[in-house]
Amino acid sequence: MTHSNPTNRTNPTNAREEHDFLGSMQIPHSAYWGIHAARAMENFPISGRTIGECPDLIWAMAQVKKASVIANAKLGVVKPEIAKAITAACDEVIGGALHEHFVVDVIQGGAGTSTNMNANEVIANRALELLNAEKGRYDLIHPNDHVNASQSTNDVYPTALRLAAWRGIDHLLVAMRDLRVALEGKAVKFADVLKIGRTQLQDAVPMTLGQEFLSFAIMIGEDELRLSEARLLITEVNLGATAIGTGINAPAGYSATVIPLLAEISGIPVVKAANLIEATQDTGAFVQLSGVLKRVACKLSKICNDLRLLSSGPQAGFGEIFLPARQAGSSIMPGKVNPVIPEVVNQIAFEVIGNDMTITMASEGGQLQLNAFEPIIAWSLHKSIMHLTHGCRTLQHHCIEGIEANRPLLARRVAESVTLVTALNPFIGYEKSAAIAKRVLRHGGTIADAVQDMDLMSASDLAALLVPERLTQPVAERQARPAADVV
Repeated sequence: MTHSNPTNRTNPTNAREEHDFLGSMQIPHSAYWGIHAARAMENFPISGRTIGECPDLIWAMAQVKKASVIANAKLGVVKPEIAKAITAACDEVIGGALHEHFVVDVIQGGAGTSTNMNANEVIANRALELLNAEKGRYDLIHPNDHVNASQSTNDVYPTALRLAAWRGIDHLLVAMRDLRVALEGKAVKFADVLKIGRTQLQDAVPMTLGQEFLSFAIMIGEDELRLSEARLLITEVNLGATAIGTGINAPAGYSATVIPLLAEISGIPVVKAANLIEATQDTGAFVQLSGVLKRVACKLSKICNDLRLLSSGPQAGFGEIFLPARQAGSSIMPGKVNPVIPEVVNQIAFEVIGNDMTITMASEGGQLQLNAFEPIIAWSLHKSIMHLTHGCRTLQHHCIEGIEANRPLLARRVAESVTLVTALNPFIGYEKSAAIAKRVLRHGGTIADAVQDMDLMSASDLAALLVPERLTQPVAERQARPAADVV
């Protein structure tokens, strides 16, 4: 996607003229954005993605503008009739209207000023329409003097970013919960399916396939808690700080008025930061949040690695589980099916890990009283949260819910596995147990054959020990049985 010429300079018909201290530009009459957004479109043709494609951020900007104008009306900064029109315009944007008019690129210089001014212009022009005035009549409602009254980009943008992240995490937490529940369902379904566990890709000891899937569910559940904890850090906002945290141009009592209003109308429990100068320059909460998103990504990717291994084959691999067949896997090999759903989640994880590095560097790069790089923090967080949410949904619906166990293969492997010899350690010792394993692997036969040939244990005691189901329980339960009659 490329930006078209926003100014209509070659065809000024159906355009209005707007000016700033740099000069004048022609703006399409149909546009709710104005000259500041137009300049940003010219200056930042970077990603081809607009802030309008980040609905949570636009929702959050409108929430901040609404709370601000209500506070300004209470404090006598904005006249009631103007505040009413601006509030109504904000409500429309909050409801999803006019998002296509948020046209500036997600990656921009200026610490988010282009995003803030785009919002100011859209809201001002819609408010003018609600007063039956033409767009661009800024002598009646001005983007800066009215919509942005008592504010600066430097407190509006980071506050909105926190609201947007909170809202996005809401969706992610629901998706993670649903994925966890699906994994818990498979744990119950596979509770009776014995298999051989592995360490370092080598056979270890018996477990159940249910235990394996339950461990996946617990991994997700732990990160639900970590993500909820990290989200609390972004509830501290600097609204009222204006430029650097001193509150210049904001009326007395503004911060104490606007932040409770913002919490009320947004439903997000924001509170005033303890020190507004510190809060205006510090982006540590975003680094913390991104780190937890990276942790979620690593866990999901590890689970998907395991799913790909366990389903590998179907004849020359592990072949222990069957993933749902989602699409043909090859343009040349008929009948081939690939684990495409785990693969796409793996790639989401790689992206999130990269986004975390971007956020880390952007946070570290801040200077003095402001971090100019919050737009790339915002875009990176947006992608991480959105893609993890979609990834969890995709993994749940298109993979986990349809997984089946290869029960005959798993039963045969358990019956033939030399790893059962581990159960003999407490009774005949490690060295004799290792000798049995070596003999079976070298010469074939069964553990029972080797024990009998080596005259190490009675057949009845051996049979009591080599019950795979017993080997999936804690040691204390197995030792509660009478000790074997070791020879």
